[in-house]
Amino acid sequence: MKSTIKIIFLITLLTLVSAQSDERDYDEELRYQNDAINALKTEINQLRLKIKTAESRERSASTRISSLDEEISLTAKLIRSLKNEEEKTRKRILQLKGDILKNENELESLRLRYKKRVINSYRKGRLTDLERVFSSTTWRQAIYRTQYLKIISDIEKKLTKKIEKILIQISQQKLELEAVLRDNLNLVRDKQQQISSYRDMRINREKELNRIRNDKKALSNYIEEKEAGVIQLESIIKKVLEDKARFERELRIKKQQEALKTKSFKALKGQLPWPAEGRIIAKFGRQWNSKLKTTTENPGIDIKGQPGSAIRTVLGGVVTTITYIRGYGTTIIVDHGGGFYTVYSHVTNIQTVVDGQVRNGDVIAYMGDSGSINGSKLHFEIWGKGQKLDPEKWLIKK
Repeated sequence: MKSTIKIIFLITLLTLVSAQSDERDYDEELRYQNDAINALKTEINQLRLKIKTAESRERSASTRISSLDEEISLTAKLIRSLKNEEEKTRKRILQLKGDILKNENELESLRLRYKKRVINSYRKGRLTDLERVFSSTTWRQAIYRTQYLKIISDIEKKLTKKIEKILIQISQQKLELEAVLRDNLNLVRDKQQQISSYRDMRINREKELNRIRNDKKALSNYIEEKEAGVIQLESIIKKVLEDKARFERELRIKKQQEALKTKSFKALKGQLPWPAEGRIIAKFGRQWNSKLKTTTENPGIDIKGQPGSAIRTVLGGVVTTITYIRGYGTTIIVDHGGGFYTVYSHVTNIQTVVDGQVRNGDVIAYMGDSGSINGSKLHFEIWGKGQKLDPEKWLIKK
């Protein structure tokens, strides 16, 4: 019997600890999300200030569209963060409503028990505890009655304390529910404002695109902007290669390959799956621009596909970078171990996180036009030992 009581007590204690842990996890996650959202808002405001400061100077259409693309990318990221936090608050609201209902049902049950005790005592003409003891026929009976009355008294005290505790819990939960409902409402409003702002930026971007397409000088400036983006990407890759965390990533990737029984990147030349559905519109290496009568260097391949179609990893690895690069838009870099990296640019609606582990074929984003003047496409690169490689030589032949 004693062991059963101990088990019940431990289960109750564990349940309470778990509930408190859930609340702490929620609060910590909410604080983390709030910090991330505030950081994004600060970054967007700084970018807008930078754009406004530059308004007084003559700016090319390519510079304007790059700034717009960066703002659009940050705003899309902010909208995703707001949606995530809104979803968390919605779940917390449902959890709180359930907890309140459960506590209210338990409170009603305790009240009924307490009410029955009072009614029974009244109907039977309740004797005082002292009268019950002195009315005993033997000393043994008197001792038993004393112990019994003490137990009954303790039960009533515990019942009263439990009722008081549940009342306090319900009061606290209702206050928290009101606060979370306010948070949720503010998040919904903020999200709608950001979506509206995002739409306006897309309209302005389309106007700037038309200027670039119809202006040879603007197109030339855009190509210069993209060349600056190549240098930016090379700098990012260099930092990733020199990053001390690469050793820890290497171990994680090796463990993943062993667990999934996959080959190394180096061993899969000509066997890698395509990162997106579509056709190649720009090959690796030097490209001739008939409109400008110039050649440019393409460090990867450009795949034209349906807007919003899935972008998948070609092999498992660890995400090292998610950033905006001028001329390339939102870009994801994945470390595959052994000094091999893949780059996915012009993407939208990111489905992964920095330092997140991905497997072969995982959807990490969707095809967009971030940083592109030719509509939705994927710019895809493969880097090996710090060198740009021709992706077509590594992908499965179509």
